[in-house]
Amino acid sequence: MKALVKTAHGFGNLKIQDKEEPQVGIGQVKIEVKYAGICGSDIHTYEGNYKVGVPVTLGHEFSGEVVEVGENVTEFKPGDRVTSETTFYICGECNYCQSGDYNLCNYRKGLGTQQDGGFAKYLIARKESVHKLPENVDYQSAAMTEPLACTHHAVAKTEIDEGDIVVVIGPGPIGLFTAQVAKSRGAKVLITGLTNDKVRLEKAKELGIDYAVNAQEEDIKEIVNELTDGYGADVVFECSGAVPAARQGLDLLRKKGQYGQVGLFADPQVQFDLEKIIQKEIRVVGSRSQKSTDWEPSLALMNDGRVNAKAMVTHEFDITQWDEAYQVIKSGEAIKVLLTPAE
Repeated sequence: MKALVKTAHGFGNLKIQDKEEPQVGIGQVKIEVKYAGICGSDIHTYEGNYKVGVPVTLGHEFSGEVVEVGENVTEFKPGDRVTSETTFYICGECNYCQSGDYNLCNYRKGLGTQQDGGFAKYLIARKESVHKLPENVDYQSAAMTEPLACTHHAVAKTEIDEGDIVVVIGPGPIGLFTAQVAKSRGAKVLITGLTNDKVRLEKAKELGIDYAVNAQEEDIKEIVNELTDGYGADVVFECSGAVPAARQGLDLLRKKGQYGQVGLFADPQVQFDLEKIIQKEIRVVGSRSQKSTDWEPSLALMNDGRVNAKAMVTHEFDITQWDEAYQVIKSGEAIKVLLTPAE
């Protein structure tokens, strides 16, 4: 089968290779991939800013159909429509594993990073990570369960009350999902981007986000102050990974507000305004990936229509068309790009 493999660290080194079909083992499920989403971390990996266990088939956002199950697997059968968490291996013994925080296990191995992932026709997942798709969740939407689960994880780390003013900085797929999840909690949501985010800001309006603000044409702080009688936003989620956005987020918050860092910074050495955190008693929380308990709620959000994932798909390519997919993402033309297997 053809697979899109990161062969070495550094920029590029992403090649189509012919690989043997993977064989299912004890407690494992073999999945035929229908769609696999390109994540921002895949872009970072391609550009050499994020290291994975090379060589490895990339792709950790995917949906598919069960074609074979291993010994001791009774929960799934061939023909089941499924998606899977990224967790492939955990130690099972550390404090984080014992509490269900698999995303923090020091020995964790993930699909598409240390274990072959979804940019291929078939992959192997551990049965504990696999989830059946609800009736109203199609394969395209299901391929985005992982990024949605990441945003569910982030939003769950904050306390959002009905009517709270929530600002989401960065209208990429993660930002758009975060905005939808926050809105499902009863918040009034503003999402902000730049002039080159026009397509994404328009999509935010289509998705029902209350305010889509071009920060280069409108004063986001003025808008927030008008909505809050000058107090500031209750919650800010920074989803762009841009240093100026992080600084802006702290400035937009009310006293005792909550700041969630969701986006990854290209350079992690970020200068943060600790004085503002102190003087305003801001609560700052980081959010890393997702964990098992985020998946069923995320599937439910799509199943009942509170999150519209499919509307975010703007482009589809097969895995041999990586260069075209990369270009539409980098140009800002795309919102979410899905890949399909190649024969």
